[in-house]
Amino acid sequence: MAVRLRLTRVGGRKDPIWRVVVADQRSPRDGRIIETIGQYNPQTEPSTIKLDEDRVRVWLAKGAQPSETVRKLLKTQGIDPNAR
Repeated sequence: MAVRLRLTRVGGRKDPIWRVVVADQRSPRDGRIIETIGQYNPQTEPSTIKLDEDRVRVWLAKGAQPSETVRKLLKTQGIDPNAR
């Protein structure tokens, strides 16, 4: 099973808020998830990024691959997505 760290959309119409989740890469964007590990709100100034660093590191150590967008968020928060 290929596990990814990726975003899933929540919030209202024209008011997106994104959750950072752990999910099987075959499931749909807003489909079944394994765990929620943070949230991202691009609507605020500056953008709000809240991540549970411990859980992110655990999943990266288990081999979960971040999506490109989540990789950028991790770098912004000072978490090296390539560290195992």
